[in-house]
Amino acid sequence: MGQALPRPALRPFLATDTPMLAAIFAASIQELTGDDYSEEQQEAWASVADDEAAFGKKLASELTLIATVQGSPVGFAALKGNDKIDMLYVHPSVAGQGVGALLCDALEKLAGGRGTKSMSVDASDSALEFFRKRGYVAQQRNSVTINGEWLANTTMKKELEGSGAQG
Repeated sequence: MGQALPRPALRPFLATDTPMLAAIFAASIQELTGDDYSEEQQEAWASVADDEAAFGKKLASELTLIATVQGSPVGFAALKGNDKIDMLYVHPSVAGQGVGALLCDALEKLAGGRGTKSMSVDASDSALEFFRKRGYVAQQRNSVTINGEWLANTTMKKELEGSGAQG
């Protein structure tokens, strides 16, 4: 077991974060999804961040939060619209240490504050258990094509408690 992580902080996305987030995105896919996806699938998926300008534009178009430890980004999550977790990635060095949960909690709280009653996510096979433990329920299986490779994921949904209520 690694050392305990200093408490992560959250902050909004800045355009200057794009190269670091692209690196976290690629490292997360390459190191954390190997049990569920082939090397070819991982390469196609990670290549989404190769065009940093397009990747940064996507992050900027959504409500993107960054988790930092001692000022350095270690993960990020993006809320699309008011009710869909579009991206949630953590650096492999902090996987399983609460960074993903912190990001997910923040997006759920923000969505609830906007009056959202339920959240959805298209979870990778590698992230299914993470979302299941958080109360998300599988709705349907999907196949998506990324750069010529087919990848499976699962649309999951969670009803938010006390949506829009303070607490």
